[in-house]
Amino acid sequence: MKYFLTFLLILSTFVLGQSQVREIKKQLDDDNSKYTNVGNIGLTVTNFGTYGNGFALWPEQPSCEYPLGSGIEHIYDGGLWVGGFIANDSLGNGRTGPFVTTGAVDASSVANRGGGWEFTNQPGELVKERSSLIDSRYFSPQAVSHQDFLMDYVDTNRTLSNGELIVDHVPLGISVHQETYAWDFTFANFFVIMNYWIKNVSDKYIDSVYIGLWTDTVVRNTNITSPRIGAAFYNKGGNGYNDSLHVGYEFDATGDIGFTDHYIGIQFLGADAHYDSVNFVSWQFRNTTDPNFFSPKTDVKRYHKMAGYFGGSNRWSSGIKQSDLKKPSNRSILVTAGPFKYIAPGDSVNITFAIVAAKKYGSDPAAYDTEIQKKNFYSNSGWALRAYNGEDKNGNGKLDPGEDLDGNGKITRYILPAPPQNPIVKVVPANKKVDIYWNKRSEFSVDPISGKKDFEGYRIYRTNAGFDLTESQDLQKALIKIAEFDSIDAIGYNTGFDFIKLPSPVTFKGDTTKYYYKFEINGLLNGWEYVYSVTAFDKGDPANKLGSLESSKLANAIKVLPGTLPTSDPKVKIGVYPNPYYGSAYWDGSSERLRKIYFYNLPRDCEIVIYTLSGDVVKRIHHTAESNGSNLRWFQTFSKDGTQKMTGGEEPWDLITDGDQAIATGMYLFTVKDSSTGQIKTGKFLIIK
Repeated sequence: MKYFLTFLLILSTFVLGQSQVREIKKQLDDDNSKYTNVGNIGLTVTNFGTYGNGFALWPEQPSCEYPLGSGIEHIYDGGLWVGGFIANDSLGNGRTGPFVTTGAVDASSVANRGGGWEFTNQPGELVKERSSLIDSRYFSPQAVSHQDFLMDYVDTNRTLSNGELIVDHVPLGISVHQETYAWDFTFANFFVIMNYWIKNVSDKYIDSVYIGLWTDTVVRNTNITSPRIGAAFYNKGGNGYNDSLHVGYEFDATGDIGFTDHYIGIQFLGADAHYDSVNFVSWQFRNTTDPNFFSPKTDVKRYHKMAGYFGGSNRWSSGIKQSDLKKPSNRSILVTAGPFKYIAPGDSVNITFAIVAAKKYGSDPAAYDTEIQKKNFYSNSGWALRAYNGEDKNGNGKLDPGEDLDGNGKITRYILPAPPQNPIVKVVPANKKVDIYWNKRSEFSVDPISGKKDFEGYRIYRTNAGFDLTESQDLQKALIKIAEFDSIDAIGYNTGFDFIKLPSPVTFKGDTTKYYYKFEINGLLNGWEYVYSVTAFDKGDPANKLGSLESSKLANAIKVLPGTLPTSDPKVKIGVYPNPYYGSAYWDGSSERLRKIYFYNLPRDCEIVIYTLSGDVVKRIHHTAESNGSNLRWFQTFSKDGTQKMTGGEEPWDLITDGDQAIATGMYLFTVKDSSTGQIKTGKFLIIK
């Protein structure tokens, strides 16, 4: 069913176009356009109780991609589940049920909201965004994290806004306010907090309540195995559960081994009301006969699963062979907490989960699931729990002496130790070099835990040329430290900042930031994309047993291409590189549309015209100093976000004519007309395929 419905959505995408498919979904007020892009995990969230997008928006939008930009996906889709009985009073008199409201189930698809998609939203109620980052256009003092998403929905409707019946849905009578939190700290950029407030908006009690997240986890490298190929994509996952961290997980047991050495976990973090247990179950997609791994098709069977029973009386800790879960298959996982005794009319329960990703640790075979391989995963899950605990350092659910940092008499959650604020960075590319400038705001940062200004120094990072062409891009890993400068004290190298400090701060046109530091890098390759980043790090906090923390390498990562500067000097010759161009060049790939040459020493504004030797016009290009090649398939494929910055004196061309044809082997002529002076320069280049 999942493959068939996915195929229908894919087909409609090709027939109608991606924008029209999105518009159809918007007509239902379903907002699935938002995804986390702060930090290193890209998770699609919606205002109808689901997360992930079933790859319906792939490759333009991630479903649950980690590292961000790598193409390694981890979730097909998932959603909130709430189960319980409807009763007349707190004693359970006159109760009926159980009933389970599901955000998503494995018998439906994101292409079909009719069955199993049982949460709806108010017309015009789209996902809202806010941020604690003062540089963000979404900055809000109320923000919890670097990127918050806020959404509201209910289970009280039996039809969608277009009148389509929600099949077999019996509302519990709840509304849900959901918030998600993501950070760009290096120690917290691998999880997304999923925070829910479940409110009883009916006039009946909801009795014996279980709340959980159901997730169709799929760990695949979409650069290696496309989600469009069907079963070979979905049926390679192994599963497990860690009782102490309350996290169910999946790994790639036999699929893109070597390209998907990852874990994805669904972790229960806590709730504000008493519950008896945290439960984990898993089942086989579409299987209705296996006594333990059957897919539940009714509310009664779903409620039984939510209570932690695989089948009969078999639970995770009794009656289930854990080895069965390690075998590659197409399973989903469900992590729940409960039962909550009841939710009275007008009352609510706050419950929190996390979606956690990690790369496997060590050298054990990638298809295995050993304890040593889970080292990073357990560490990352620990950081998610630490973020949730906030002031409650020991996680005992109460404020102990010294824990009430803000003095408000209650536990304040989501307080993480913070590195210094990221400096504002400007990278200026030039001919075979770049200049990196940054300001000094990091030096005034106050750590929220210690309450001290604990800035120590700066680190400068760079990717190597050709990073974009790797099959599995992990920008955070690819950024290599090339320099470090720190304060003169009892910590670190004691380099001081004299080498990088400018005699006086500088500003740039259209930019009011004062830049106090500069670092030059020479000997670069023109026309190759590099990524640069500057971070700030602190002294650490021995009193709280914290080592030195560093700001995010990704937060101010800037893509640049060195090249010649713009010039109208009549003595400067205009040229092309590489010249001759060989079609087998490694950096351009095998596709005709992934080829690329550069015109250099161009004026700030000019027209480039390419001709055959017989004088036929092949291509006209309007170049400005702001041109950055974003219209070329090469940059759309390898640079992806279109933010790369060029010097203004170069223009890339993909060897595609104005008639949308690839040019043939041969000699070509070109002219460049300076728009400001009218001067025309000429040149030629050779293409060899």
